[in-house]
Amino acid sequence: MGKLAGKVALISGGARGMGASHVRTFLAEGAAVVFGDVLVEEGKQLAAELGGNCRFVPHDVTSERDWNEIVGRTVSDFGRLDILVNNAGILEFRAIADSTVDDFRRILEVNLVSQWLGIKVASAEMSDGGSVVNISSVNGLVGGTNLSGYTVSKFGVRGLTKAAALELGAKGIRVNSVHPGGVATKMIGRGEDEVTDTGAGPMSRLPIPRYAKVREISEMVLFLASDDARYCTGAEFVVDGGLTAGAGF
Repeated sequence: MGKLAGKVALISGGARGMGASHVRTFLAEGAAVVFGDVLVEEGKQLAAELGGNCRFVPHDVTSERDWNEIVGRTVSDFGRLDILVNNAGILEFRAIADSTVDDFRRILEVNLVSQWLGIKVASAEMSDGGSVVNISSVNGLVGGTNLSGYTVSKFGVRGLTKAAALELGAKGIRVNSVHPGGVATKMIGRGEDEVTDTGAGPMSRLPIPRYAKVREISEMVLFLASDDARYCTGAEFVVDGGLTAGAGF
């Protein structure tokens, strides 16, 4: 029996990278999983590979209609919804002076407004004992150079998490945020096994001197989704190798 046996999970941005790792981890722990992404071909391929209790639904996280569709599909296919992982997000390096207001708004829509929409739609279907896990970042705890939009959006996820935890506690739904540091994914131009810095890269200065493996983030998400974290809500969980302890950037 896995830690998520009998539970049904919905994961956004699940076609590759951390999202795909969350999908695989949850399935291995006994959950039925529906995942969405705008990367339709990659999503279809992953769902075909995993089969069984796994479904892929094309999903634009900025669309309320798409959220209604994917939540409805989850409930119609599996009869319930227990877990939401708000994983989808984008990362752009751009100085404030070089950004447009549309650039800024797009990051907020994808990284923050989408999570609000996901909580709004999914929580209406979630049962007592439900869990929402919002993926933020270390840049939701500290600033980042040339990352104004990303930093603002990830700080916003922290606030959203706390507000939602307070509102949804009466329904028996927990809400927490996960704050990864540097993770070896295509988003930062690394393969998922390329966790070691060459030379004197930024991760070489950490107490744990490497990038995180995607599985290491998924294990924290799994903990928060499971009943092991039944007394955790409205909190931040950092997985950063010691970066925010002061040894990083």
